[in-house]
Amino acid sequence: MPRFDANLNYLFTELPFLDRFAAAAECGFRGIEILVPYEAPAAAIRQRLEAAGIEAVLINTPLGDPAKGDRGLTCVPGREADFKAAFSRALEYAAELRCPRIHVVAGVMPPGADRDRVDGTYRANLAWAAPAAAKAGITLCLEPINPRDIPGFFLNTAAQARTVIETLGQPNIRLQYDLYHAQIVEGDLTRTLEREIDLIEHMQIAGPPDRHEPDHGELNYPYLFEVIDRLGYRGWIGAEYRPRAGTRAGLGWAKRYGIG
Repeated sequence: MPRFDANLNYLFTELPFLDRFAAAAECGFRGIEILVPYEAPAAAIRQRLEAAGIEAVLINTPLGDPAKGDRGLTCVPGREADFKAAFSRALEYAAELRCPRIHVVAGVMPPGADRDRVDGTYRANLAWAAPAAAKAGITLCLEPINPRDIPGFFLNTAAQARTVIETLGQPNIRLQYDLYHAQIVEGDLTRTLEREIDLIEHMQIAGPPDRHEPDHGELNYPYLFEVIDRLGYRGWIGAEYRPRAGTRAGLGWAKRYGIG
């Protein structure tokens, strides 16, 4: 049976950030993921995790300065020092939260940038980060994101991520597979899951085309969950969607899985 975690930057946003942990636990979630944990001290987050009896399963690296168009720094030439500082901060948070995974956000290609140079920067930064993460027992996740939601995002397909992962050859760099993004970019999700399952470390869900609950939109998630079970995936699946009318009101899809 699928094991779902709550993304606290999408769910329970009716509440202040540090109150979302208890709310997630009350609804039956046993894990949470956080895109941007840096708005609160890591020690404060750790206290809320322990009080709620849930675990942090994934955090993102800092995005940089979103006001200046940053959506991650890993691929951006000339920002290597910024990337290393951001990654080091993520590593500190992951250690404090006992979080075993970091999504290393690829970022947006700068206007007019040479793609080969961007690709080289991306790989070099990942190659630098992987050994430090391995020493801490942390897996780095690469997430393809559709260019409709984030125009210019560098990493768009599972096949592109596989090439990077296989070229770098670091066992703690793996695929973060978001079915919402994958449907928009690639479709054919059953066959793509079958092809990429050996690399998948973490999954996420939302209902395309509007990123609402997974019982709303163009995907048959109960069928896909059966596929995922058949393929032997035992990791977490992050609920990363925008509730249409409040988080608790939108958890009807999850009741069959003990959440709601």
